[in-house]
Amino acid sequence: MTRMKSGVSLSRVVGFLLITLFVAGCGAAEKARRGEIPLEEFPAEQIFGRAEFEMNRRRYEEGARYFGEVERLYPYSSWAKRAVIMQAFAHHKAKDYENSRSAAQRYIDFYPTDEDAAYAQYLLALSYYDQIDDVGRDQGLTFQALQSLREVIERYPDSEYARSSVLKFDLAFDHLAGKEMEIGRFYLKRDRFTAAINRFRVVVEDFQTTTHTAEALHRLVESYLSLGLVKEAQTAGAILGHNFGGTEWYADSYKLLTGQGLEPKLFKGNWLAKAYRQTVKGEWL
Repeated sequence: MTRMKSGVSLSRVVGFLLITLFVAGCGAAEKARRGEIPLEEFPAEQIFGRAEFEMNRRRYEEGARYFGEVERLYPYSSWAKRAVIMQAFAHHKAKDYENSRSAAQRYIDFYPTDEDAAYAQYLLALSYYDQIDDVGRDQGLTFQALQSLREVIERYPDSEYARSSVLKFDLAFDHLAGKEMEIGRFYLKRDRFTAAINRFRVVVEDFQTTTHTAEALHRLVESYLSLGLVKEAQTAGAILGHNFGGTEWYADSYKLLTGQGLEPKLFKGNWLAKAYRQTVKGEWL
């Protein structure tokens, strides 16, 4: 093995120099973070690496900041392209949903045909979806989540994000129906039967595929009986029995109707009969 005059092997010297350069690089990056060295003096790759380092430490705000610097300092580089989508991801991890949407939309606008465009659209949808909280809050974000999720499903049907978007779309749709049910129950408890009926009707007509339809039909039976609208109550009970005959909601409705000497029966000439023909028999008017 070749040795230097001092007897130290060349390989050890090279190893020592590499370690020194690595430590110096880390020190420089830390000085840059403190503002002692301008980021402009660093190549895009190194700034990007620092961003990834911060992400691995779960310092997502810092990661997003460094990804943003890559985009700012090297706007036409391949690193900038990667930095935009990573900004969207980093902001989302930090729960900074507004900036996540902004970065995701920027990626879609600049690189609409890129393979990561589907992921950008998915992140944009998630920035709305992940803000959907309890059913009692304003549902504007739910509508925006539905619209954005539909974009993923329709524009990128073969992407790996389409299936997840379909599942989340169904959950968000169910969430909206839950909001209508909550308001309907509120009116029903206060004997505001007409207002309650209007809410339950929305669920039956517009949210038929959700988990709330059976209860909505039962609440309609309750509301119509309270108003003395017997035929409407019987019709709601008949539709409930046809579609959800094995549920507790039908059992309760059947008990209410028979308790008044009535039975579930379909009567023509009301909106429920029309809904029955459309959803049960498939006869679209």
